[in-house]
Amino acid sequence: MREIAKDIFYVGVDDLDIDLFEGMYRVPDGVSYNSYVIKSAKTAVVDSVDCRFEKPWLDNIDEVLGGSSPDYLIVQHMEPDHSACVAAFINKYPNAVIVGNQKTFVMLEEYFGAQFPNRLTVAEGDELSVGDHVLKFIFAPMVHWPEVIFTYDVSRALLFSADAFGKFGALCRPENDWVSETRRYYIGIVGKYGVQVRAVFKKLTDVELKIVAPLHGPVLTGERLNENLRLYTLWSGYEPECDCTLIAYASVYGHTKAAAELLAEKLTERGAAVKLMDLAREDWSECVAQAFRCANLVVAAPTYNADIFPAAREFIDRLVERNYQNRTVAFIENGTWALVCAKLMRARFEKCKNLTYAATEVKVRAALNEESKRQVEELAEELAAK
Repeated sequence: MREIAKDIFYVGVDDLDIDLFEGMYRVPDGVSYNSYVIKSAKTAVVDSVDCRFEKPWLDNIDEVLGGSSPDYLIVQHMEPDHSACVAAFINKYPNAVIVGNQKTFVMLEEYFGAQFPNRLTVAEGDELSVGDHVLKFIFAPMVHWPEVIFTYDVSRALLFSADAFGKFGALCRPENDWVSETRRYYIGIVGKYGVQVRAVFKKLTDVELKIVAPLHGPVLTGERLNENLRLYTLWSGYEPECDCTLIAYASVYGHTKAAAELLAEKLTERGAAVKLMDLAREDWSECVAQAFRCANLVVAAPTYNADIFPAAREFIDRLVERNYQNRTVAFIENGTWALVCAKLMRARFEKCKNLTYAATEVKVRAALNEESKRQVEELAEELAAK
């Protein structure tokens, strides 16, 4: 097992069999379920793992502790990929004390149908001494469940951050674009709760952070930690990362796609950065994440059954669900006999805050013609000027 700081060991597991995280996010490189052991005069385990990995997790703890029994199990987050082995842990170590808040213990009873008598209920700011480690508990409600606790090891300047600062991908797999997978994770899992993330950030203002140990993905230190903090500041404030335009399109026979590609070409000619994505074929969570990365969004879709083409409708709904805001939005609509798509798309964005809508709407009647090409030019000029 790996020592991530003096007396603190990683005892988590990799899941390479999972195809959908939380039943909807594609994870071709798997995911890790992280757990940690603080080994000192007293020992504490921080979080458990998914139920399918009960044995290797308990074996990892045994290896670190050399067969001795831990004193505490700190339950920071009750989502089953992190709490499913709590009962098995207590069966093996019946004298261990479970540490959590009031909501934690309500959820434990709901999940396991049993009470756990050896418990320590903590409040905001409470401290627990574990040998020469002083652990301070920082509540992080709705990041992204209501019972979430962060645990700060004062002696090591190390924050156990629950699901915050997590990332898709098993630790045994080589990392490709770690920012992309961190972004996709944040926007998908935590993105709705920017206000709550900012609230926790305020609690951490005067806290020294040398190491952050999340429940998914690698332990963060140095420049990578600093970059994650910078990105979380942007994401939680719903601010774009770059002055780029995402053109997200859905097309039945290729005519809407042609309009989207023409707009991308005209923007590129004007020196603007462009990202073009097919909503029907590309990973929806990556499309959503890219919408949050970019400053401008163009949604291009045909009318379908007197409504928005499904892939575009679902894309917009997922943005709205995650509190999409502070962007410029434009529309390209296509309709052979009914041009209603742009109006319907705009109506779905009504719940979003601080959106600026482009003055130009591109209206394609079946296929591009001189008039709709002129509108594409106008939209390109308008977006490039922004």
